Amino acid sequence: MVDAIFDGLGACFRPGTMRQTLRYYYSVGEVRKTVTLGPEGCRVENGKTVENADCVCKTSPEFFLKIWNEGYMPGMKDFLAGTIKSNNPSALKDFLAAFGKQG
Repeated sequence: MVDAIFDGLGACFRPGTMRQTLRYYYSVGEVRKTVTLGPEGCRVENGKTVENADCVCKTSPEFFLKIWNEGYMPGMKDFLAGTIKSNNPSALKDFLAAFGKQG
């Protein structure tokens, strides 16, 4: 299910939502993806294809699906509890906005 979401990102990307190009690395259970988002496009690659991503996100498949499918917006409690980990939580909001997934 998580793989299917990443596979479909190109189709639901909204051009013009990103002001600059950002590279995201996702570790969602066993799924590892690098996603590059820019003003005009989206590229998804298998595995970790960049040395230093602008945003790293690690979480469980269940929590990722809750965010993506149910519109749940992680709060401070989720980050402090380790349910989701990121070096750049604000960039995660930009990621969701790029696909029309705003809270």
